Amino acid sequence: MELRYCPVCAAPLVERADAAEAGKLRRACPDGHWTHWDNPLPVLAALVEVEGRILLARNAAWPEKMFALVTGFMERGETPEQGVARELKEETNLDADEINLIGVYEFIRKNEVIIAYHVKASGEISLSPELVDYRLVAPEKLRPWRAGTGYAMADWMRARGLHVEFLEDFPKPTN
Repeated sequence: MELRYCPVCAAPLVERADAAEAGKLRRACPDGHWTHWDNPLPVLAALVEVEGRILLARNAAWPEKMFALVTGFMERGETPEQGVARELKEETNLDADEINLIGVYEFIRKNEVIIAYHVKASGEISLSPELVDYRLVAPEKLRPWRAGTGYAMADWMRARGLHVEFLEDFPKPTN
């Protein structure tokens, strides 16, 4: 979505060089009411372990063979750990028993920063309407992809002494 008007006065936004940031162009109100910083959005990702296997899920909007980590956005007033536990519960009905940071990863294509966690979970899997399928995969059979959450998976595998072999043909989302 491209912002075109100031949310304060409705004036058309202009491209303005930010002197404090080496002339970086930003969309701003010509009267100085508002600036669109266009900062990356934090996204939470969960590499979910259930009874020794890793849960990979397929979003309803993705191609049939595309499975990935459970992801979502933080809500105001929650920590990243609370957010990843909430997202896990909302999307899979699983309870987060143990949450440990894997790392932080860029996802420039979508202007996001991914905060990835290893989550040991329990309960009965029941998918939300956002997800249409899942797989439980033995950790040694995981094949990470060359993008944000795939790099988190690879780092998690390496930390456990597992061989990492990247997928070369990870399907792209259609939307």
